[in-house]
Amino acid sequence: MFARKHRQAPLKPKSKEAGFTLTEIMVVVFIIGLLSSVVLFNVLGARTDAQVKTARTNVTALTNALEQYSLDMYDYPTQQQGLDALVNEPDGASTAGTYRSGGYINSVPLDPWGRPFVYERPGEKSGRAYDLYSLGADGQEGGEDEDADIGNWS
Repeated sequence: MFARKHRQAPLKPKSKEAGFTLTEIMVVVFIIGLLSSVVLFNVLGARTDAQVKTARTNVTALTNALEQYSLDMYDYPTQQQGLDALVNEPDGASTAGTYRSGGYINSVPLDPWGRPFVYERPGEKSGRAYDLYSLGADGQEGGEDEDADIGNWS
């Protein structure tokens, strides 16, 4: 049998076009950054909307619990008793009415920004016997958009 000799392929000279230029890489990085910022902006907007809706839902749930308390106890909790009266029977409550066994809610929630809801008795903003509200994202009275107070008057 005849042995074949292996020929070495001649080395090809390196092409100057065999990579990405700095400009091409920078364009790709810019496009990725632009897309990331658009996605981030949309996600943060959805989070803010969800927090506002959660605050409204919590105000509604606490308002319902306060109404049930009022039906059983013939009045709303005092300013000093606060929302804790919905979880634990206040002192002297047995003489006023019939406090529901187990309370009216399991625990008093915090607002979506991690702060307690404000309960004021008598109410001034809502025109009711009490005001119940979250101070919004900024944690201060008043404000606009996500910083606006969210209460039983809105």
